[in-house]
Amino acid sequence: METETTGIDRILDAVRRGVDHLVSRQREDGRWDGEYGGPMFLLPLYVAGAYATGQEIPDDRRREMIRYFRSVQNPDGSIGLHTEAPGSMFCTSLAYVALRILGVSPDDPYAVSMRGWIRSHDTPLGSASWGKSVLAILNLYGYEGVQPVPPELWLLPRWLPFHPGRLWCHARQVYLPLSYLYANRSCCPETALIQALRLEIYDRPYAHIRFAEHRGTLAPCDSYVKPSLPLRLVNWLLHAYERCPLQRLRNRSLEQVLDHIDYEDRTTGMINIGPVNAVLNSIVHHFREPGGQAFRAHFKALDGYLWQAPEGLLMNGEDSTALWDTAFAVQAILATPFAQTHIESLRRAQAFIQETQILEDPPQAEHYYRHPSYGGWPFSSRAQGWAVSDCTAEGFKSAVALQGIAEEPLTEERLYAAIRWLLSIQNPDGGWASYELRRGPKWLERFNPSHMFADIMVDYSYTECTSACVQALAVAKECLGHLFGTELERAVLRGAKLIRHNQRADGSWEGAWGVCFTIGAWYGVQGLRAAGQGPEVPAICKAVNFLLAHQNPDGGWGEHFESCLQRRYVAAEPSRAVNTAWALMALVGAGRAHGDAAQRAASFLGSLQQPDGDWPREPITGIFNKTCLIHYDNYRRYFPLRALGEYLRATAP
Repeated sequence: METETTGIDRILDAVRRGVDHLVSRQREDGRWDGEYGGPMFLLPLYVAGAYATGQEIPDDRRREMIRYFRSVQNPDGSIGLHTEAPGSMFCTSLAYVALRILGVSPDDPYAVSMRGWIRSHDTPLGSASWGKSVLAILNLYGYEGVQPVPPELWLLPRWLPFHPGRLWCHARQVYLPLSYLYANRSCCPETALIQALRLEIYDRPYAHIRFAEHRGTLAPCDSYVKPSLPLRLVNWLLHAYERCPLQRLRNRSLEQVLDHIDYEDRTTGMINIGPVNAVLNSIVHHFREPGGQAFRAHFKALDGYLWQAPEGLLMNGEDSTALWDTAFAVQAILATPFAQTHIESLRRAQAFIQETQILEDPPQAEHYYRHPSYGGWPFSSRAQGWAVSDCTAEGFKSAVALQGIAEEPLTEERLYAAIRWLLSIQNPDGGWASYELRRGPKWLERFNPSHMFADIMVDYSYTECTSACVQALAVAKECLGHLFGTELERAVLRGAKLIRHNQRADGSWEGAWGVCFTIGAWYGVQGLRAAGQGPEVPAICKAVNFLLAHQNPDGGWGEHFESCLQRRYVAAEPSRAVNTAWALMALVGAGRAHGDAAQRAASFLGSLQQPDGDWPREPITGIFNKTCLIHYDNYRRYFPLRALGEYLRATAP
């Protein structure tokens, strides 16, 4: 029978090996980064963009892209919205087109099964809106069947609650280039391949399809967010306008759209906020000036999104995960008893974190609907330039924790700038959104045109972002309190109020950026503790009871991504390392480290570890907009390690 001492020794050994493995994956410049794939519309969009703009994809890339598509194809021939989802017409039709562009024969068995699925599920006529738009760019779908995205919306008075500048930044940056492409009915030439694809993906002759009759056609697999009555009414009005648009107004609006696209390019070093608008902006540059310098530079910059995974070449959801991964890797190492043996690694990480802090605001920020960025940290790199609330919080916490060993500590001025930026984006409800202050009312979601994604119109106050920011402000109270007076305490109390408000009656918090209630529990508990709440307060006790009710017999926790879709806890067995790590850290934070549940969870994490100190690849635990999983590959390395480190610290005699 294993004694308590033997169990602790085994966990200590697991932590030592986990730290060694994590440090071995650090890059020379001090960063950690990794795969950030999963969404299955990204790589097809890249391939479509290359074809629409006449760019050849090298043979070695073609082979690896084809291999990746085959590795994620479902047994029924379909491709899901993400790699673990059932078939989506949006992604399956784009993936089929991408494979054919990459040189796959229509007689290839994978292509045959994919085409069979497309035809048996109502063809791309039922694709979600983004799919129809991309197919229209490829001359595979009539623009008369695309719901309108008129650029004139950008000329509306800014005070209107539905002005595009009030949308969540990712949404407005995607619909910005889409409006240009829609207004110009931009599409590539009708090549022999396009003619062949028209025959392959539809169940009737292309010339006989009345695309205008299919504007509202939506396959059941692509209708997570069904068009509301107000949206259908607005679409009808916009189509009426499209019959005879005012040309002078259209020209003015297109000039403004191009100006905003150019601004996004200038202020992000051509990286852009994400891969969708990055590809679409490249396509805009092509149709604006085929072969021009802006297009060549922009298309080349897309290479930064491509990632060689074991399964093949994919497209990441950001240009890198560098700041995010590095901050959490640092925190995991510091949570263990072995940090002192890796001082040089931590110093390199500190230098990278320091180098990544954004040190200037985007010029004319207000005119271009940008929030100032000075002092914040991005998700990836300083060059990308979009500051994010929780990235800033984690960057700040890590920088402060490393001050004592840094060769060049961050100056007080730069630490102050980070906290001043966080305070500048605290919402009136006390919480924090992702990139900016919340700008629009919730009823804007009734006009969500995406079909496949929820909560894309507004940047909400999220439990995760709010907790991270509350934790950072609590740290700032200790080292910068003399510069802020009572301002930090007021902000922390307001943030804690939002966290309590977001807690459900059963004690759970719904996560928005991870799967789903386990990450919510960790952030919820940690945020309240950082705000000064003791482990005995009702909110934390209820969170503990929720976790205990869902612990699996093996000692861990596992959540299926259906938790996010159904918005209730959907268990998965066997348990998973990342979900278990989040739950264990919540229990430790709630003062329950000495309980049987925490001991069983720690033992489970130790048992999963591989001989090299890594943890095995698992189902994806990251998500966005309720529906689309995204893979943070390094989560399996630093979260289990950090959880075990915190457990050891809390149970030490």
